[in-house]
Amino acid sequence: MRFLRQSMIGLFFTAVSLGLLAYAAHVVSVAVQDRLNAEALVPPARERVFAVNLQRAESETITPVLETFGEVSSRRTLELRAAVAGRVTSLHEDFEDAGNVRQGDVLVRIDPADMQSAVDRLTADLADAQAEARDAARALDLARAEQAAAEEQVTLRQRAYQRQVDLAERGVGTAAAIETSELEAAAARAIVLARRQVVAQAEARIDQAATRLSRARIALAEANRNLADTALVAPFTGTLSDTTVIEGRLVAENEKLADLIDPDDLEVAFRVSTAQYVRLLEADGSLISTPVSATLDVTGVDMQATGMLSRVGAAAGEGQSGRQVFARLTDAPGFRPGDFVTVRILEKPLDNVVRLPASALGAAGDVLVLEGEDRLAVLPVTLVRRQGDDVLVRGDGLEGRDVVKARTPLLGPGVAVRPLQQNAAVSAALPDMLELSEERRARLMAFVKGNDRMPQETKDRVLAQLAEREVPAQMVARIESRMGG
Repeated sequence: MRFLRQSMIGLFFTAVSLGLLAYAAHVVSVAVQDRLNAEALVPPARERVFAVNLQRAESETITPVLETFGEVSSRRTLELRAAVAGRVTSLHEDFEDAGNVRQGDVLVRIDPADMQSAVDRLTADLADAQAEARDAARALDLARAEQAAAEEQVTLRQRAYQRQVDLAERGVGTAAAIETSELEAAAARAIVLARRQVVAQAEARIDQAATRLSRARIALAEANRNLADTALVAPFTGTLSDTTVIEGRLVAENEKLADLIDPDDLEVAFRVSTAQYVRLLEADGSLISTPVSATLDVTGVDMQATGMLSRVGAAAGEGQSGRQVFARLTDAPGFRPGDFVTVRILEKPLDNVVRLPASALGAAGDVLVLEGEDRLAVLPVTLVRRQGDDVLVRGDGLEGRDVVKARTPLLGPGVAVRPLQQNAAVSAALPDMLELSEERRARLMAFVKGNDRMPQETKDRVLAQLAEREVPAQMVARIESRMGG
């Protein structure tokens, strides 16, 4: 009986457990079906608002700056060549690359012995020609005197003949005497003809002597020029480059010895597009008179030169486009021919233009402006000029509007925005001058002293500025950017 009772109790608990499990499965199944069949609860949609930076559009008169690249060259460059062949006997003490010479200095002297001998020989030839000219002049004088005497004899013989004719007419003279007088007169006339021939020959001799004298003088002048060409003289003050000769060397005629460059008379040549070139012209087609600056990027400090536009290339150039323009540099300390520089040219001023960041201009030539209820609208504008990271634009209704400074694909007309800055001024920049600590000053000066690419005069100027109590902040920032700190 006890075993039966315990068995029945076990079966009861088992049945209760199975019942509870079945009920639990039913409850879970009903809950899942209710969740799947129930409608989703969607929260109310909320409009997305974007934060934007704005800039107030203000019209002003702006002078655009055309920026390009160019190469510095010297306006006076001369190839020094040997005018005569010979042996180099002496050189100027500074005849070397980068040697400075002054106008009138004798740079190279070639052995003048042969040229001096030629001068002496031609001087003697000139003396002979002068003696021949004098002798020919004396011979002409004598020939003319003999001709005059012969003509006097003709006059006398003609008078004697006429006298015999008169005597014969009076019956006193004879025919034989008349004939004799006539023959003597004819002989005298023949002598005059002979003397004329001698005078003509003497005059021809005078012409030949004059020609010979001219040739002798020409030859002597040429010899003197050749003698003078043995000394190569600097025609202007400058710096030597590409020297190729040494003392004692034999040089050929017209052989290049060096280049002489004037480092103080510089110009910069740069190329601009045709559209940019048109903006540099006056109404009559001439170049505008506008300042030009050339900047050479060096470590720590930019070397800058100033000048004016001077001329434009006569042709576009084979395989080139645009125009090549030249500007004469009037103040260019430290610059040398061959420097590659950044050129900035001031164009004609533009009236009623608005300066905006380039990121504010859309591809369709429009900008986004702020409307009522902080929503955006599209405003068409006309692009006048690009200036680095900025653009100069004009547009109807643009004056005084708040323009989005940086457009993104998410921004468009009608989009709600939250202005981050309105009528924003330029953020605070670095101070103009800084007071450096001794450690920072020493680190900057050590970097400048160890820079081999910086010209010595620029290095001295930078070190002098770093030694001051207050140092330009911009210069410090540039040096530290190249130091990597």
